[in-house]
Amino acid sequence: MSRSVTILGSTGSIGRSTVDLLLKNPDRFTVEALVAQKDIATLATQAKALQAKMAVIEDESFYSALKEALVGTGIKIAAGKAAVIEAAQAPADWVMSAIVGTAGLRPTYAAIERGAIIALANKESMISAGPVVLKALQKYNATLLPVDSEHNAIFQVFHEPHRSEVEKLILTASGGPFRTFTPEQMTSITLEQALKHPNWSMGPKVTIDCANLMNKGLEMIEASYIFGFPEDQIDILIHPQSIVHSLVAYHDGSVLAQLGIHDMRVPISYTLAWPERMETDLPRLDLSAIKQLTFEAPDANRFPAISLARQVLKSGKDRPTILNAANEVAVQSFVQGKISFLDIVPICEDVLDQMSESSLNSIDEVLLIDQHARQISEKVIHKKNAS
Repeated sequence: MSRSVTILGSTGSIGRSTVDLLLKNPDRFTVEALVAQKDIATLATQAKALQAKMAVIEDESFYSALKEALVGTGIKIAAGKAAVIEAAQAPADWVMSAIVGTAGLRPTYAAIERGAIIALANKESMISAGPVVLKALQKYNATLLPVDSEHNAIFQVFHEPHRSEVEKLILTASGGPFRTFTPEQMTSITLEQALKHPNWSMGPKVTIDCANLMNKGLEMIEASYIFGFPEDQIDILIHPQSIVHSLVAYHDGSVLAQLGIHDMRVPISYTLAWPERMETDLPRLDLSAIKQLTFEAPDANRFPAISLARQVLKSGKDRPTILNAANEVAVQSFVQGKISFLDIVPICEDVLDQMSESSLNSIDEVLLIDQHARQISEKVIHKKNAS
């Protein structure tokens, strides 16, 4: 099998892991386009190593530097938001959607419009615009493959023809660094503490989401859209070892799970070769060395983000869009020292209360609601700090 590939967000952690797999399998893949925001040094190195046809830098101010870095290579060079869309529209069989945040929404949609296989690592595309994305996938006959380890795990053990036999989906969570903290300890959490995830190495936004379990709430919303199950058929289970990535329970009492090491190259490789599997040189899971796997229910009192996400998922419409936007603003404010760790969820609740419900019919509508929610979030935070 030979497959042409485009990576939207090639210099981030998911993008780098994807590049690593491509470099180790040069006979199986060709690279149509690589897209990055600002990291021209990494982008240029990747483009040359993979012999990419096109390299795009989103920040136009870096165009000249990228052009200089790739002079004489024959690689097409472009810059700007329109060029990112052009890269998404390039005729690759498979597109990794790994641009962080809502910035990845339009490029992802552009790839869907041409019926590509979308490896989705940009969870905002589904959380913020789930109904719109689902309609587009069907309309353009595109394929969605979840990259996030939990959703990828479900995808591997979920059998669509037997959907009616599924009792529930079970997403696992490490519990983050504050799983054993007392309510009193939770009141004085520092940024440094919140950025120390016990198992995974990720960017600040995702790491903080893991610390207060907002990531699990958002992943529950994403799972509902991807797999088509309502909120009451999706459970969350704390699993500190992060070995069992998710489970599917069937109505005969069977529970199927996917297990793996802490390495995103495992789920990425599954989507790269799908519907086949590709051999990797990654370390193998050694359960005898791990010895013990433990599970527990999340504490709703200490981690209210999950309950809030359930309410949002039940309400539907634009509620997930608003929650995602408000959370991004609140997390950034925590990083900047403007609010405390425990302020994040109440701020999201306040923003949701202030915005009336509306339906989602297009990407433009999604982005307008997202922008409005961010503006309201800033006002809520400003008012909080002024009081």
